[in-house]
Amino acid sequence: MGLGGPGRARFVPERRWGVGRELPVARGTVDGRAFEARPTHWVENGETIVVWWLVEAAEKQMTPDSLRLEHERAAFLMAAANELTSLDAERCLDTTVRLAARHLADLALVIVPKAGRGHRAVYCGPDGAIVREDMKASPTEIPGVAEALQGFPPVPSRWIDPALVPNPLLRHGFDEPGSMVVTALPGPGTPVGALVLVRKAGNAAFSDGEESLTRQFAARAGTAMSAARLYAEQASITEILMRELLPPQTRDMDGVRLATGYRPSGLGEQVGGDFYDLFPAVDDGESLIVLGDVCGKGLEAAVLTGKIRNALQVLLPLARDHQQVLDRLNEVILLNGDPTKFVTLVLASVRHRKGRVWMRLTSAGHPPPLVLRANGEVEEVPTVGTLIGVIDKISTHTVGIELGPGETCLLHTDGVTEARGGPLGKEMFGDERLRAELAGCAGMPPDALVERVQMLARDWVGDGYHDDMAVIAITPRRERTPTEGKRDP
Repeated sequence: MGLGGPGRARFVPERRWGVGRELPVARGTVDGRAFEARPTHWVENGETIVVWWLVEAAEKQMTPDSLRLEHERAAFLMAAANELTSLDAERCLDTTVRLAARHLADLALVIVPKAGRGHRAVYCGPDGAIVREDMKASPTEIPGVAEALQGFPPVPSRWIDPALVPNPLLRHGFDEPGSMVVTALPGPGTPVGALVLVRKAGNAAFSDGEESLTRQFAARAGTAMSAARLYAEQASITEILMRELLPPQTRDMDGVRLATGYRPSGLGEQVGGDFYDLFPAVDDGESLIVLGDVCGKGLEAAVLTGKIRNALQVLLPLARDHQQVLDRLNEVILLNGDPTKFVTLVLASVRHRKGRVWMRLTSAGHPPPLVLRANGEVEEVPTVGTLIGVIDKISTHTVGIELGPGETCLLHTDGVTEARGGPLGKEMFGDERLRAELAGCAGMPPDALVERVQMLARDWVGDGYHDDMAVIAITPRRERTPTEGKRDP
């Protein structure tokens, strides 16, 4: 606005300035408020015209106390944001009420919906103790809470009568609540809860600035709680899905001792592209053992692994004919329509009788099984076949073998033999090195043999990258003689 009237003399210099000269900015106060008079000039009809604009210097008006208060509030919000970084939902709740009770009020209360029906409350008072409980009172009985939980704008504290709050909700000796603020904890779409702050009678009521600070704090707390809740939901879903994708628990089958080992490629991962499954014999038939390797790594490969394992479960009645099982499985994978998604498999049908194990082995593009004889000789089972999921018609060749006492059939994925490392860090572990190492493991129990193979591959790779690795050892269970287990007289 243009400056005129009696206040003009306080600001506008009396000295006349020539055209082209820079005019100074005049400063002063009117009724305790800081102002600046900023000049502008132009030439009109050969005459210089100067207009002084009066601007309130709001930033200059703040007193040292108000500046300190603003700095303290900014520091509090920054510290709160740093503390509200946990992805644990309960810890976020605790941190929210603890910070609010320490810096904003005498009592802090967070009300959140429960899964299903009802609400629960988390309290914190001046002593810092945190109390959790299910709410017996309805949110509609607490002024402003029902509106906050629905995402409505907060009700000003001067409109809320804390005397209307049900007594059970006021803890830590709050016989006479003096003032109360209620605000929403924002979430994605709907609030994740409501923040209630209460001050004792006799303490200062909430100012407009404190209500604004409460809303800013609630925004940060709501964001942190939303992130923690989302993380918890995703973790729960992942855990459920992972449970279905994890390899089954190893258990001995009728007359057969089994040991398995699995090591995903990624650090900290639980599943990957390698998998195995165990199907015990039904009605004195054959047990079926499956070891496979899906193209790809990580969770995406694990999803395809889950589909394959489910399909094999359905195809189990056809297990007497390995070719038919693999034909049907090939059709299932081809239905996905992605030629880059394929799998190699080895099927092992196992039957035990009189201390010996008879096996039928069929490879579909998979590394051949190895047999470790009792004398240390290592044999490669000559079964070959087409990998699954690439072409419409596959071919396989099934080979039968027999295992005697102390002899083991070893199934493994190419993550073992193709592990790169060694002295130069680039050489593959290889089939020959694996067979040479196995020759020194004759008579070793299956669990020890699996551990030995995994240790060899792990040491060969060192700190370098490796593919998924899976190993299964199958050996006849040693039968006791009639005199074994009897004590000497």
